[in-house]
Amino acid sequence: MHKLTKSISLSVVIVSVCMITAFAQNRTGTLLQKAARGKLRAAQIVTVSGPTVVTRTAPFFSGGALAAARAAIDAAEDRQERADFGPGNDLPFADLGRSPGTLGCGDRDGHGNQRVNQDCTFRRQAETDITFNPVKPNNLLAGMNDSRVGFNQCGIAFSTDNGSHWGDLLPPYRQKINNPAEQNPTGADPNRHTIKGGPGTLHTYDAGSDPAVAFDSEGRGFFSCVAFDINSDASLVYVTQSPLGAGGSFFFNIAASSRRFIVAEDNSPEVLHDKEFIVADSFTGSPNRDNVYVTWTALRFSPTCGPQPNPTAEERFCSSPIFGSMSTDHGFTWSTPEEISGASPICFFGNFFDPTRSPNACDFNQGPDPAALPNGNVVVVFNNGNTAAGNPNAQQLAVVCHPSGSSPAGTAHMNCAPPVRMGDDIVVGEPLCDFGRGPEECIPGAFIRTNDFPRIAVDRSNAHLYVTWQDYRNGEYDIQMARSLDGGITWGDTVLVNPDQGLDHYFPAIDIADRPGPDRVGVSYYRTERIPNENATPPAGFAPGMAGVQQSNSDYSLAGGTNLSVPYNFKVVSPVFPQPDGIQAAFNGD
Repeated sequence: MHKLTKSISLSVVIVSVCMITAFAQNRTGTLLQKAARGKLRAAQIVTVSGPTVVTRTAPFFSGGALAAARAAIDAAEDRQERADFGPGNDLPFADLGRSPGTLGCGDRDGHGNQRVNQDCTFRRQAETDITFNPVKPNNLLAGMNDSRVGFNQCGIAFSTDNGSHWGDLLPPYRQKINNPAEQNPTGADPNRHTIKGGPGTLHTYDAGSDPAVAFDSEGRGFFSCVAFDINSDASLVYVTQSPLGAGGSFFFNIAASSRRFIVAEDNSPEVLHDKEFIVADSFTGSPNRDNVYVTWTALRFSPTCGPQPNPTAEERFCSSPIFGSMSTDHGFTWSTPEEISGASPICFFGNFFDPTRSPNACDFNQGPDPAALPNGNVVVVFNNGNTAAGNPNAQQLAVVCHPSGSSPAGTAHMNCAPPVRMGDDIVVGEPLCDFGRGPEECIPGAFIRTNDFPRIAVDRSNAHLYVTWQDYRNGEYDIQMARSLDGGITWGDTVLVNPDQGLDHYFPAIDIADRPGPDRVGVSYYRTERIPNENATPPAGFAPGMAGVQQSNSDYSLAGGTNLSVPYNFKVVSPVFPQPDGIQAAFNGD
């Protein structure tokens, strides 16, 4: 078994029986509350053909939403702000590493890296995202979960000297009052910034998760996040703007009663917004230059869906389609949300939970990531579970969108084509852990939840697209990659990125150097030591106390090369670190 030490510088299947199961034992609380407590679990499709039984789990709330909700519930139930809770003993070092060279605790890391968030405590910082300003490439913008004020929020960090020094802030959305009724079309704004609506809570949002960042071609920064309540089904997708010259150090506020910067706002179990990503068209020659796009998952529950053996009808899972919206006026006004995951013959069971949908709807989805192309198109990739009967694995899908129209005029549309298969997502054999919600996909050595969401990047010089994700086709988590040479219409074979085996490789991110010549691709990812018998998940899932569980070291690596000359060489860019603990335990982001 590999150890990380500090010296490491279909054939046709006849379905004879179909049944679904879902779990819910608590009639009180919101759906997100129940999910965070483990009282509501992801629905399952079980197909039986002769002696073959295949169980597939439907998409569910992202890890960020569950972790933020769980922490908030703990704070309310325990009468203590869990973000402030500590072990009550002295720290194992002389000081906090404060440095005049940067705000906060820039010298805490002895590996030569700079601290990005400037909160000098040990509260949760996870789900990191980063980008650079194409006008001033030394200007960096980063997002992360941040729990310095109690309930988890989305945090922002910025640098003007290529990462040598950083400042940070919390986004100005927390005074926004939930009121879907005010998001209906008006004469001044004909867009509908709500999907299902529902009565407003008329109070502010409790928590946030899933930060995402972007810059446009002129240097405006954009920050997106999902906001939600703990004791209602209120949820919000918003995008705020950092104006020209601010470089991410300042963002416009969202008023308590506002339509500006609002993508979608609801208060209904029939639409729960989750896991958004954003991109801005920063190509100076693009017909859609400086448009901003956001894509996200809408988890839908309804009494009309089923049959499912839930105690309460409102907990019946319906679908989790991907939605998209666009802004043509620098993020101030957003188009009416559109379902973009579509339907295709490559998708099955689309109407299994909701009989009103197409049987070929691609609607068991999570993790949509958009990329803008030089010709003005947008390609969105996402993880999908609508595979055929007898296929226990998932798939990675891509849709090509042709945005048009004006968001202030109410004529903007994503115009997405039907999805195409980008690659397989092999999930058979993936280890599962019990985090109090039943078995979930995980990295047992670090004891953290993980996922197989894809991430996309575009070569700005030739519009080649590269997508990376993790799966378990080799009996361990490895990093896979696929390429498209025609703007996302077709995709080549899946290839293996990481050259080493014997460790779990996961949470990949990808980018491509902006220069002519061969595609220079970089893929970063975590690595964690595997545990004994990792490929034999116990019936209830791995749990602390079992051999190796929550006891393994990890590091962060950057692999790179040209074109598809894989596996790529790699370099470890972080110190070796132990498993997350304290409030961070079991969660490292999405």
